[in-house]
Amino acid sequence: MLHESVFRTMDLPTEDRFEAWTQRVGRTHAPLDLSSDRAADYHAHQRLIELGDVVVWPATFDSLVFRRTPKLVRQSDPEMYHLSLLLQGEAGATWDKQEATYRNSDIHINSSSRSYEIFTGSNPVTIVGVEIPRALVALPDRRADQAVGRPVSGRGGVGALLSQFLAQFVSDTGTYQPQEASLLGTVVADLVTAVFAHVLDADLLMPPETHSRTLVLRIKAFIRRHLGDPELTPDQIAAAHHISRSHLYRLFQADGLSVGAYIREQRLKNARRDLADPALRTMPIHAVAARWGFPRPADFTRAFRTLYGIPPSELRRTGAVGDAVRAGTLR
Repeated sequence: MLHESVFRTMDLPTEDRFEAWTQRVGRTHAPLDLSSDRAADYHAHQRLIELGDVVVWPATFDSLVFRRTPKLVRQSDPEMYHLSLLLQGEAGATWDKQEATYRNSDIHINSSSRSYEIFTGSNPVTIVGVEIPRALVALPDRRADQAVGRPVSGRGGVGALLSQFLAQFVSDTGTYQPQEASLLGTVVADLVTAVFAHVLDADLLMPPETHSRTLVLRIKAFIRRHLGDPELTPDQIAAAHHISRSHLYRLFQADGLSVGAYIREQRLKNARRDLADPALRTMPIHAVAARWGFPRPADFTRAFRTLYGIPPSELRRTGAVGDAVRAGTLR
């Protein structure tokens, strides 16, 4: 499993909770001056997931005001960008006589090198935070700094790629191995760079390798949205992204995949999940197969057996999926 630590104020005496949260946030990002009308009995929960030099931290916490003052910047600057994906609640920010508000699925960007004030609403908020060294955002520093404070929608475009990746990642980190941490950190860094470039309309400044990796992520998201279409083809995928089929193949080859294999594995993964879902127990196996792009049951059974070692009927009949997953025989 990835290196992950958990912090809960509820594990501490009431009088120590807010100060402990202040210290925790200061170590996670940079020293901050925090205040809250709930400080007397503060509730916060944070998971800290280390991905090499990048840190991802899902958290839920009571109403709060974060202040990064000029004095604190002078005293300590780890030169980090911070991004917050707001999943629940509301928030606002002020910096350099500017201000912005944020709603669900918006992404906020700030920098440890700038002073700012961030304030949340009266209800608890849930976020996924990202701490990334300035050096890992592959844009010129002065240009990248112009993205600070600008609201980014996580509901569409490149912002959606980042928000979907973060939400899916933090929902199940147990499937990743420690040796994958640096690779996952690179994925996050590429997506953050793409978000910055989108905000600044600076795509041409991104390194070619970042362009390519971001395009692969965008294509994979497109494929996952269209898995139920049995007519999904490389030509259709390439056309939707304004590239040639040969370019599509090269992108996936560089990622160690073939387009067809990726589509097939994603379809089988979703079908396996549905077959193991008690709520879908009455759905016929052929209907599950058709739902994920296998119109011919025999083709589905053969592909499923090849990948997982058992036919779909046996998995559903014996409930073997739980034991198989725990034993590591199902991916």
